[in-house]
Amino acid sequence: MSRTRTALLAALALVAGASGTALAVVPGDVGIAAVPCTVDYKVQNQWDTGFTTAVTITNNSAAKSSWSLKWSYAGNQKVSNFWNSKISQSGTAVTAANESYNGALATGGSVSFGFQGTYSGTNAVPTTFTLDGVTCNVDGGGPTDPGPTDPGTPGTGTRVDNPYTGAKVYVNPEWSANAAAEPGGSRIANQPTGVWLDRVAAINGAGGKMGLRAHLDEALKQKGSGELAVQLVIYDLPGRDCAALASNGEFGPTDIDKYKTQYIDPIAAILADSKYASLRIVTTVELDSLPNLVTNVSPRNTATPNCDTMKSNGNYIKGVGYALNKLGDVPNVYNYVDAGHHGWLGWDDNFSATVQTIKQAATAEGATVNDVHGFITNTANYSALKEPYYTINDSVNGKSVRESKWVDWNRYVDELSYAQAFRQEAVSQGFPSGVGMLIDTSRNGWGGSARPTGPGAKTDVNTYVDGGRIDRRLNTGNWCNQSGAGLGERPQASPAAGIDAYVWIKPPGESDGASSAVPNDEGKGFDRMCDPTYTGNPRNNNNMSGALPNAPLSGHWFSAQFQELMKNAYPAL
Repeated sequence: MSRTRTALLAALALVAGASGTALAVVPGDVGIAAVPCTVDYKVQNQWDTGFTTAVTITNNSAAKSSWSLKWSYAGNQKVSNFWNSKISQSGTAVTAANESYNGALATGGSVSFGFQGTYSGTNAVPTTFTLDGVTCNVDGGGPTDPGPTDPGTPGTGTRVDNPYTGAKVYVNPEWSANAAAEPGGSRIANQPTGVWLDRVAAINGAGGKMGLRAHLDEALKQKGSGELAVQLVIYDLPGRDCAALASNGEFGPTDIDKYKTQYIDPIAAILADSKYASLRIVTTVELDSLPNLVTNVSPRNTATPNCDTMKSNGNYIKGVGYALNKLGDVPNVYNYVDAGHHGWLGWDDNFSATVQTIKQAATAEGATVNDVHGFITNTANYSALKEPYYTINDSVNGKSVRESKWVDWNRYVDELSYAQAFRQEAVSQGFPSGVGMLIDTSRNGWGGSARPTGPGAKTDVNTYVDGGRIDRRLNTGNWCNQSGAGLGERPQASPAAGIDAYVWIKPPGESDGASSAVPNDEGKGFDRMCDPTYTGNPRNNNNMSGALPNAPLSGHWFSAQFQELMKNAYPAL
């Protein structure tokens, strides 16, 4: 019915235009109306007690600098979460008003927003909408007319071998504005960075920030007639990042159902919208958490009670599997699973076991290994891309560099060698032979005056390694706001064998965690690894943390860090 009615209205509008006659709107009469506005209300996904909806307004009247759309429900529907608009509800009456960034609505222009709601009984589509008090006609798509945005019938995009090949990559305008506002920041403000969906509210764009649909709409504008990849970080597992308080999430260890219905399902519904089928959507799936099931569980000396809990309840495995399955159903989505970094997982007893754990997740909750397009290493971390002045095969006075305090028997000394080996191990364990790797190079340049220019002296193995290593951290286990770090290689496609791209998934200048306790409503705790006075723990061999002082909460802008990253960039800016 909805498609027929839209076609009829369009035909009538053409007749009116051809005759040159100005016709008035008669509510309820679709016979002879010049339509001032149209509203396309589509239920994208519906379950027993809830639903998600996409709404598109098209303005056929004078241009607007702001707008307000109103409708009423016939049932007991309640709007719970929303994005790209500000929604209020009183009884059955609902009002959706523009956000600061999408108020302009030109003649013939359209704007889209969405929301999640609850209901019981029936979920009837509203019959009447008014835009700034003027009645619009309605294309009333509902549960019986899901259209191409139903997750069961996703868009028609076709995957390519490497989503970065021949494509521009989305520049987040919010990060770009922060970077450009910094002295010298305009030099990198046009670089593509990841969009972090690190809580449910981020989907909707709470706090004045752009939501997922707003980013995808902006991506379509940046795309133009070519190809464009959008990088999204899926990061909200139950009991998230069990070994690091600064990145704890909003869901408790047992909240797997909330993770599925309140977080993954709404994201999947948006990504499946056929409007976005021309985008290459790269998802980096659940950073840090799966590797914790290998390295920070009993009986290891790095074990934490939270990680033991997540190991025993299986919700990391279930959550990642569910995410891979749902997101993998969308033909233009490319899932890259987190693979830690060499300074975490490069030891013999961690390396293969991590691939096994990821495969367990990739075959859970309906997922298969074919839902994994590749893996990403070094996300939000600092491990050097290449160590040019020593190799894992070097020795000094009969001692292997593996015996040095820095390498500490690791099998790898840098991210490139680790990522290439990880890919080979994944294929050997049953992942598709075409899987690729991403390496986050946003903060691993380690340039500036402290960067070595040649090998260390061969006095002993420690002097040799410490004198020549690019990575200037106190220990490879240090991860929070590291002092002396610099921007690394700029984002680029196919830079080395087996590597799909160097990427900046962690936006430079966004903090890893607060250097002291900060009360907040984001579920983020205080982690001593972000405290510059902290003397360490077994995970970093009891070294100082190496963190910068005066840092804000994770994800918040950290100007001092941004300036340091630019100063120590390698290649230099």
